[in-house]
Amino acid sequence: MGKKGLVLLVDDDEDVLLTSKMILRPHFEKILTESSPKKLESILSTSNPDVIILDMNYKTGATTGNEGLFWLRKIQEIDDSIKVIMNTAYGDIQLAVECMKEGAADFITKPWEKEKILNTVLNVYKLRVSEKEVSKLESAQKVLVTDLNRSENPIIGNSEAMKKVFDLIDKVAATDANVLITGENGTGKELIAKAIHKKSKRNNRPFIKADLGALSANLFESELFGYKKGAFTDAKEDRPGRITIADKGTLFLDEIGNISEAQQTKLLSVLQNREVIPLGGHSPTPIDIRIVSATNKNISKAVDNGSFRMDLLYRLNTIEIHIPALRDRKADIPLLVDHYLTKFTSKYDKPILYTTDDCLKKLQEYHWPGNIRELEHAVERAVIMASGKELQSEDFMLTNAKKPESNDSLKVEDVEKDLILQAIDKHKGNLSKASEELGMGRSTLYRKMERYKIK
Repeated sequence: MGKKGLVLLVDDDEDVLLTSKMILRPHFEKILTESSPKKLESILSTSNPDVIILDMNYKTGATTGNEGLFWLRKIQEIDDSIKVIMNTAYGDIQLAVECMKEGAADFITKPWEKEKILNTVLNVYKLRVSEKEVSKLESAQKVLVTDLNRSENPIIGNSEAMKKVFDLIDKVAATDANVLITGENGTGKELIAKAIHKKSKRNNRPFIKADLGALSANLFESELFGYKKGAFTDAKEDRPGRITIADKGTLFLDEIGNISEAQQTKLLSVLQNREVIPLGGHSPTPIDIRIVSATNKNISKAVDNGSFRMDLLYRLNTIEIHIPALRDRKADIPLLVDHYLTKFTSKYDKPILYTTDDCLKKLQEYHWPGNIRELEHAVERAVIMASGKELQSEDFMLTNAKKPESNDSLKVEDVEKDLILQAIDKHKGNLSKASEELGMGRSTLYRKMERYKIK
């Protein structure tokens, strides 16, 4: 294991500097020594030490320790994250305690033993590393929270079906209950999950998404649980998993219905014990997360046929929210069209565009197998291709797919397969463009093609 860390020794006794350096050199990447604290500001302007061992007296005959206190304060003014160990004589212990009240990490007394100075510096360095990691994690969380709050995708609708959804969101958000969101692809399940988080008591903590449908079996544990350095070939450093990063916040598990039985068992263990052990680790880390899951599958049917664990389902769906398909909330189509027209005319610097009544009627008659996602793409295309201010139904380039005539053909699997076939046909077999059109990753598209036996 390579040595890490930079330690700075400041002492006017050359023997102390030499001895300290010999003791610490085998354990740290770099050891700097300096006999005068007056050079501290210059050193700190070019170096970033993790630990400074600071003597308390420098002037001949000085015993008050005030110099050490002065330079401790100076170090903190420059960088208060640097850990400072005060190096003191027996008579200065009371002053050393005062230094710790001022922010020193620890103190060692002269004459010191090899084991004492080594253990003290190692422990303080570990504290420094730990605080840096916490700082990184908190910074990442702040970014995630900021990104969430900047979301420009509101949930739009005033149909009776959506009013029921909004009512459920308001009721469940105030609690810490786990939520299962069901609905077809493209209905906006992630928006609902974000709305629940933003209305919850956890809204100032991270909202972390894990797209389980895009995770291979090998990546499932490392992405969710994290790993320790050396856990596998490419594990060059410790990395927290999404579950740990979501601590105190909300973890959104998308496509929960696609995980294998083995993955279900591992996830259930984490939810039951409220703790996670990273790959290659041995000590569990307690977690405090709220789980919001989403699936386009019939989970109850999956439980009945044995492909999904009933006990895991109980953990996930304290409350279930079903998002209606766009064909079941057609009253919202004019609102959605207006919203996306405003969004894309602004994005592409186009003049204000309008739809004719006949155009809106035809949009409402269309069955929208891709739901809101398909509608959004259709409006975007129409805005780009528009040659006048008034949009016609032809501008939306809707597919020629006929509205299914029987309830059986409205199964999620049938609609999804039909939409995938349409996208592949439209883009002449270009799967990259088809996956982009469908709003899913290529790996997800490949898996769904395999499931539906699409060649």
